[in-house]
Amino acid sequence: MAGEKEEMSRSIKLPQTIDIALRNIKDAKIFAMDIGGSLTKIAYYSILPFKKIVYDSKEHLNDSANEDVDYEVTEGARLHFIKFETKHIEATLDYIQKSLLGAETQMNDMDVKVTGGGAYKYAELIEKKLGLKIAKEDEMMCMIRGCNFLLRNISDEAFIYQKKDDPAYTFQPLNPQEMFPYLLVMIGSGVSVLKVESEDKYSRIGGTATGGGTFWGLGKLLTSAKDFDDLLSLAEQGDHRNVDMLVKDIYGSDYSTLGLPADLIASSFGKAIHLGGDQEKKFSEADIARSLLYIISNDIGQISCLYAMLHKIKRIYFGGFFLRHRPVRSFSLHTISFAINYWSKGEVQANFLRHEGYLGAIGAFLKSAESFKTEKYSWGENLYGSSAFQAQYSSHQRDSKDSSLEIDHLEIDRFDSQLSYCPLIEDPTEYIADTVDLNRDHDARTYWLQCFKESLPKFTERAVASQSHAPDVQGRADKFRDKFSCRLQMLETQPFAFGNLTVRSLLDMREHCLMEFDFHDVYLKQKQLENKAALALLPAHLEKLAMMDWQQKQEMLARGFLAGNVFDWGAKEVALLMEAGKMDFEAAMEHIGPRPWLMDDVDRWVERLKGPPHKCVCIFIDNSGGDFILGVLPFVEEMLRRKSRVILCANSRPILNDVTYAELSLLLSQVADISAVIRTGLETGQLVARDSGQGSPCLDLARMNFELAEEMKSQGVDLLVLEGMGRAIHTNLYTKFKCECLKVAVLKNKWLAQHLGGDMFSVVFRYEVPDMEQQKPSSGAQ
Repeated sequence: MAGEKEEMSRSIKLPQTIDIALRNIKDAKIFAMDIGGSLTKIAYYSILPFKKIVYDSKEHLNDSANEDVDYEVTEGARLHFIKFETKHIEATLDYIQKSLLGAETQMNDMDVKVTGGGAYKYAELIEKKLGLKIAKEDEMMCMIRGCNFLLRNISDEAFIYQKKDDPAYTFQPLNPQEMFPYLLVMIGSGVSVLKVESEDKYSRIGGTATGGGTFWGLGKLLTSAKDFDDLLSLAEQGDHRNVDMLVKDIYGSDYSTLGLPADLIASSFGKAIHLGGDQEKKFSEADIARSLLYIISNDIGQISCLYAMLHKIKRIYFGGFFLRHRPVRSFSLHTISFAINYWSKGEVQANFLRHEGYLGAIGAFLKSAESFKTEKYSWGENLYGSSAFQAQYSSHQRDSKDSSLEIDHLEIDRFDSQLSYCPLIEDPTEYIADTVDLNRDHDARTYWLQCFKESLPKFTERAVASQSHAPDVQGRADKFRDKFSCRLQMLETQPFAFGNLTVRSLLDMREHCLMEFDFHDVYLKQKQLENKAALALLPAHLEKLAMMDWQQKQEMLARGFLAGNVFDWGAKEVALLMEAGKMDFEAAMEHIGPRPWLMDDVDRWVERLKGPPHKCVCIFIDNSGGDFILGVLPFVEEMLRRKSRVILCANSRPILNDVTYAELSLLLSQVADISAVIRTGLETGQLVARDSGQGSPCLDLARMNFELAEEMKSQGVDLLVLEGMGRAIHTNLYTKFKCECLKVAVLKNKWLAQHLGGDMFSVVFRYEVPDMEQQKPSSGAQ
């Protein structure tokens, strides 16, 4: 055994990333592979224990002194995709084989779905190393199924490339219901153009023999480059203008009457025609390589555009090894994008994929996993276990004899349910959840990354306190802190590493890191304390409201809604006040300053309440304790008295001090003992609690619980209430809806408040109706 390990260490140097990429390999249920000439991709499916806190009584919900937390362990699923150089395939299979020794696996009777050119070459090796039979799958079918899966499940998968923008990458939201048709253009040795019309309907409508192989072949003929990587290195250093003839070389400037810019290539290699027999060249091999790269990219772009226009298709997705090599990839992306935009006059858009290298492996996996009903669930990228975009191996930057193994990996977790777009969004094609794009706003990015860095020590302490009885808690908390800190450091230089960088994505990343080290609800004890305190105050608060006249009561309900929302452990400034014991409900009321507020539609809202009741009110709730119990529930009572049906929506999974669906159900049963209106609403079904499908303090209405979306439609929701900074400010502030909408929040972050033209504890109470002309508010606007 020792000899085997020594032999393996001689043949391969294992990177640290392999521990992450293969950490669940012993729980693997399915294997699939895509083997190309240069890169191999392995896919495996693992079953993981997924913990949920069980609240088995009302007392348990509010018992912060109880150190013992009961968990319900359910079966979660994770997809793993690993990419490495094909020359390391044998050593990697050895590592997997050793990892599986002694592990309980259900794969013995299964075959391995394999696609790509290497499916035939390495079949015998795979069977020998893993003891599994090989089933070869059609490469194009796998590519298309993989592309469909990524577009449907990864929010920031597709991007457009604009060289002059900062950053050059713009990630494109996509409504899965409007995904088809599209063209998939795969650039390998040659080029295939595939028309994809549905999940199962596709056809190859054309292509060109001028592809990556052409670039490589001509490059070897025209330069001294020894291999593909040498040729790419040359292209990176070259200047095509030394050998290409531009429009300005012919006409002296642009040719405006024909719409030809001065720097447009008029003739590739055109300047070479002026060479005499003994004349010294004014261009280098590097210039030739760059020109050749542009010839191929322009040709691919123009041909793809013509196919798209012929078939009346607006979106093209590009993939293939020709686009994977950094840094010359940027030249290809720019040239293809320019050609598509130029020839279509902006009617067709060139799109690229963050994970296009995994298309074949994903498709092969889906073929293997048909019995697991993967299509019945939604999936999302795990930001702990996935590599950063552009972090993949760049072979031309390393010695070709280097024996070390570089691993790129993608992990995708299964959600509890199927997710879909909210049917109340006015225009799903225009929906962008996040208010501030940290990729493009440098000052905002600097602020928020620093904010997350500064809060990390206290957040780590809270994680430890949440499981203080566990002997290994400090070690796990330290690993969480180190991992998240490394992620934040990377995002300073690569803000687009995981797609759009937003406050929402930073919160998601932190939560993924927490869960990886077995921290599932670090604010549980705090929520229990706040729930208990707020429930004790509720009877007197309801009695006080009942004594007011109608007009005064409506304004007080609005103030109470806002005062409750001050209790937010996700806001750094408020968290410091709460830790110091300087924040209770009365103190929160005092922070709601005099009207008019920063955004103040209370008068219009009260006027609306003089009209007919709403048929169905859907409220996305925020924090536990005073926010929900003293702020939201009195508002709910008022809606129930008006005979409106009320749907309360809470997160599926815990994060910060937000109410979860499991907690909401038990809290409502406790409140029913205090409020007859709430009790009657629950008994008659006029008031219901629902799982939103979310696990974030922010709200992405492009990915909400499918059953909730269907209920919104069937019940005719005509008032949507978004409560809290995460749901109404960080996300959805500018979103337009088909129904009336209240966006209610207190700005508890000084930077964000000033960004919107206010100050700390500025108030947003927006009442929007669908037929209004909605303008983005300017700083300080009401």
